Amino acid sequence: MSKGLVVAAVDIGSIAEEMEIQVGDRILAVNEEELNDIIDFQFSISEEEFTLLIEKINGELWEIEIEKDPEEFLGLELETISAEGLKLCRNNCSFCFVAQMPQGMRSTLYDKDDDYRLSITQGSFITLSNLSEEELIRIISLHLSPLYISVHAWNPEVRARLMGNPHAGKLPEQIRRLTEAGIVVHAQIVLIPEHNDGDVLVESIEKLGALYPAVQSIAVVPVGLTRYREHLTTLRGFTASEARRILDQGESWQTNFFEQTGQHVVYFADEFYVLAGREFPESGVYDDFPQLENGLGMARKFITELETAWHLLPEAISERHIHLITGTSAQELFKLLRDRLMKRVDGLKISVHIIRNDFFGSSVTVAGLLTAQDIALQLGDLRGEEFLIPSVMLKADEDLFLDDQSIPWLEGKVNGKASIVQNDGLAFLEHVLGFSLGGKTIE
Repeated sequence: MSKGLVVAAVDIGSIAEEMEIQVGDRILAVNEEELNDIIDFQFSISEEEFTLLIEKINGELWEIEIEKDPEEFLGLELETISAEGLKLCRNNCSFCFVAQMPQGMRSTLYDKDDDYRLSITQGSFITLSNLSEEELIRIISLHLSPLYISVHAWNPEVRARLMGNPHAGKLPEQIRRLTEAGIVVHAQIVLIPEHNDGDVLVESIEKLGALYPAVQSIAVVPVGLTRYREHLTTLRGFTASEARRILDQGESWQTNFFEQTGQHVVYFADEFYVLAGREFPESGVYDDFPQLENGLGMARKFITELETAWHLLPEAISERHIHLITGTSAQELFKLLRDRLMKRVDGLKISVHIIRNDFFGSSVTVAGLLTAQDIALQLGDLRGEEFLIPSVMLKADEDLFLDDQSIPWLEGKVNGKASIVQNDGLAFLEHVLGFSLGGKTIE
């Protein structure tokens, strides 16, 4: 008997709650078929009638018969990986961010996962370099799609060298097999000066782009380097002039792809535009924002949402002082936004605090990689006033920063009250004002 899958959450009013399934219960089998992972479970419950074998927290075994309409959900969430365990990365990438982290961080940050099941269920990027023939066949036969794949370089020799793994050179063959089977791919290229840029990047974009529409999107993001690179290969970041050249070439690719497909296909991380000193492209360049969570188009989407909600702002409010926290890459955007908001709304005072990333190093500029320690040291005493924390700084289910510090810890250090705000323009404006634009107080 397999160890089954652990129930992580149960929705109120759902079939699962009605059947008295609880968090911590283990689902061992569906229709007497043992479960090895969440993929097995999802396919097993596709029928309108099935039987669950559940081991309760107290050790009791329950057999539950389920009947549901085709569109109905059970209303439970499972821990993604269970019986077979997490598939770990077998590469030795010279640019691996996990290898550039000190001790004492949030524990999950040290998990070097490279699991196709997480790619399917959570959108995690995988390299395919640890994929067995049996697993590749499983992906194809079950049509597990889409997959998010870290390509880095199409050239087999370059990719194997970058990733420190001879098996990494099999990527072209693997992607061709997947796309020929109808598997949708979202690709990522972590770009490193003098390693996979130039002609290597040109080849990667052309080879991947030729596989559209199976390859739906190609993300190009700059390498992230921290100050913890002792004993690692010497690498550097891009200069402003290099970033401009990359974007110039990128605009040419986007134009060509759009003429051929109606989509721009290749997209560049916001950091490239900041480094190049250029405005973010209009929303249309990002099509349907296929890799938003990868930092592609996040700034433009935020700006567009702000503009859409701008007419809802009041002319005046009761005096209010709010503090905005962000990283160095977004400083110009938030300074401009501060000035516009204070001019637009009487009674509103905004202080923008640009937090330098001393923990990882000054070359790390995005807000999502700031730690509570750096914020506390640079923010000072807020005298009980409110400050906004972007949700990208936190682990979603525990509200912990990268350095494992909590929101209450930070509030105590800076003598302020924190509000967590999602990357949404309307929600941001409401938190700045302290009330919803419908008049309801923001909690």
